[in-house]
This record gives sequence, structure tokens and C-alpha cells, in this order.
Amino acid sequence: MQTIKAAVCHEFGQPLVIEDVQLRAPEQNEIEVTLEAVAICHSDISYADGAWGGTLPAVYGHEAAGRITGVGAGVTGLAEGDPVVVTLIRACGQCPSCGAGRPTGCETSFDGDHGALKTADGGVLFQAMACGAFAEKVVVHQSQVVKLPEDMAMDVASLLACGVITGIGAVVNAAGLRAGQDVVVIGAGGVGLNAIQGARIAGARRIVAVDMSSEKLADAKAFGATDGVLATEEKPWRAAKKAMGRGADAVLVTVGAAGAYDTAPRYLAGGGRVIMVGMPATGAASSYEAANFAAAGQAMIGSKMGEVVIRRDIPWMIDLYGQGRLMLDELISNRWRLEQINEAIADTKAGGARRNVIVLR
Repeated sequence: MQTIKAAVCHEFGQPLVIEDVQLRAPEQNEIEVTLEAVAICHSDISYADGAWGGTLPAVYGHEAAGRITGVGAGVTGLAEGDPVVVTLIRACGQCPSCGAGRPTGCETSFDGDHGALKTADGGVLFQAMACGAFAEKVVVHQSQVVKLPEDMAMDVASLLACGVITGIGAVVNAAGLRAGQDVVVIGAGGVGLNAIQGARIAGARRIVAVDMSSEKLADAKAFGATDGVLATEEKPWRAAKKAMGRGADAVLVTVGAAGAYDTAPRYLAGGGRVIMVGMPATGAASSYEAANFAAAGQAMIGSKMGEVVIRRDIPWMIDLYGQGRLMLDELISNRWRLEQINEAIADTKAGGARRNVIVLR
């Protein structure tokens, strides 16, 4: 075991504590990655606030990039020194979901209580989301990483681990958007901006962003939205339909708010589909009139991590970035040190940040 620094959650809703923890060496099919950057996702914040329960103490963080510094037995195609992006998508490659080409739905569970982390005195330390990346290093399964170009900045690369692939993948993979179709994106935060980018790249005719903040709607237009609608309007779906001249072929809900799911179907055209991306807290419920969906031939589709296959989709997105067609640098609002993580989380909660990134080296 080696000793590293990590930001540990000891109590839900309380500040994280920077402290020494133990990290074991990589075992079969695992690699060790010395991290250079980790972005803060709202899912990390929700977990740390207790929205989904889980074991404590815990280390969160799952949008990371760094270099491989250790390789376990059985690892193929990866070597020490390789720059990689680290995701939470851990795929066994053997279960029915993996066999069907849907690694985001891998049915082989990961027990975070018995992962690579221990407290300084050898106690249980939950490795959240199979990552635990609010730390100097991680040990993860080889399926969770994708090699990066040598010249790609790590802070930018870290964004590809979750927010970017979740937003773009929801459009391309889950919604199956075709050129010329119309899209509404509810929520213009980190994931929403990437859903907007995905719709632009896919050739959408109209892309309407809906958000509570006029500043975020301005952001949305910078990333490709053709129109913006304030969610505070009495019936915002009317303004969205006016902008499109019809209902939407796809409505992507990128915020974890049950109320957003209540109103999402109102934006749809006949045959349209609601893509469910944002994750409300456990127990939060939404309601619908099922007959309306049946009569209009509409659908609701869950989208986990954009339904991506990371070794197919991340290289594609890196290439788009290299061509100037995918905006990544512009997503970073601020860069922070690990010791500033609670300030970075507070800034993210305030709602103005696109993505805050912890830079470790």
C-alpha cells in the first residue's frame, strides 16, 4: 500500500477533508493512474450531499485524466507513461449488456467498499463510482480508460470522462438524432452545453435551450443553440414551439430536477422522445398522462452516460476537438488546487460555472 492525498467525505452535506489515505497496487486487469486533473461534476456533489446514499467515508470524483504509473497482470494495449482519460464506465465484457455492445449497462457490480482505497489506519474507504478520483492517484479497471494524444492538455481531457460524453452521447446514441430534426435541451449547465454541441454536430435544424438563467442561455447560444427560452416563463414550451414552428423531435432533460421531467413532454412533437439524462435525488417522482404518449406515439428513453462505447466515442470526440468542431477549452470556468476543492464545489453549486477543474500537477 502507498499513501496518497485525497478529499474524503466523512459526513453528507459537510466539507470534504484533505487527508492521507492508502492506495493498493493494481491487481489483475487494473492500472494505476497518477492524476493531473479532475473535473467536478454535479453527480459528485449530489453524492456528497447524500442524495443517493452510500457508504461513508468515501472518495468521490470521476472525471479525470493523468498518466499510467502502474500496470497489473493481464492488462493489454496500455503501458506505463501512457496519457489516459479515466471514466466511471467499468465494463466486464462478459455480461449480456456488454455482449450487446452497451458497456454503460454492465451488469457486473463493483463493490466500492472493497476497492483500491483504505483509510490511513486500514479501515473501509468507499471508492465511489469505481473511481475515487478526488485524489492524487487512482487504481481502476483497464476498461475505464482511453489513451489520449500526447499533446492534449489534461485539464481539457478530463472533461471527456463524463460531461462531454454524457451530453453528446445522449443526442447521438440515445436520441439517434438525424440532420434536420428539432431539439429542446432543458438545462444549460455542463451536460446541457454538450448536448447542445451534440445537436449542432448532428445537424439539428433548431436547438432551443431552456434554463432558469439568462446568462446560461447566452452560454447556450455560444455553444450552438439557435434559440433560448427562460424556464421562468409561465408556459415556456409555447415559446420553444414558436421558435421551432412545431414541437421537438427530441427533448433532452439534463438537470436532476423532477419538475423538469414533469414539463418535458409538453415540448414534444408527435413521435418525439424525451431523453432522460439528469438524475433527481432518490425518491423524487414525476408524473405523466400515459394516454398522451400512446396517442402521439411518443417515448421516454433513459440515457446513462450517453450510452457511449468509450473506446469508439472518445477518440471520435478528440478528433472533432482537433478539427475545431467541438468546444472543450471554453467549458472550463476555473482551475483549482486539491486543497481548494470545497471552494470549487461551492462555486459549482452557485450555478454559474460550466465546469470547474482541480489541477493536481
